[in-house]
Amino acid sequence: MLKDFRDFISKGNIFDLAAAFTIGAAFTVIVKSLVSDLLMPPISLIFADNAFADRFLVLRDGDMSGPYSTLAAAKEAGAVTMNYGTFLDGLIAFLIVGFWLFLLLRYIKKLQGLWAEEVFIADPTTKRCPFCMSEVKLEATRCAFCTSQLTLETA
Repeated sequence: MLKDFRDFISKGNIFDLAAAFTIGAAFTVIVKSLVSDLLMPPISLIFADNAFADRFLVLRDGDMSGPYSTLAAAKEAGAVTMNYGTFLDGLIAFLIVGFWLFLLLRYIKKLQGLWAEEVFIADPTTKRCPFCMSEVKLEATRCAFCTSQLTLETA
């Protein structure tokens, strides 16, 4: 098992994975900021005056009974809350990151398909008989179909 782990690390896969994870984490932070700071404030104006991330449902009052104006006030009072605004905020960020990853992977697969479609011409294995126009093996000295004598010049 240690040999397999050493081989895994020495191939550079771990560094590729670390780089991908770091870029993904940075991208997620950017998308989270996009959702929380740019998309959700206009949406929260439609539903209420407070920030959408502060939308919550009180399941049990804390030390001080509600109503609580913000999620932070409810948590400070020790209330048990269901934070559906924060959840929806995260869900939208997840969907955006997932969509962009889908587009990226789709583009990569398309590029791989273009590279795979390149035609490599192999050396010919057959030749055409000049008399009957049948395909015969390259090494043949006589046509299998018309029995004509084939020479290097007739191939």
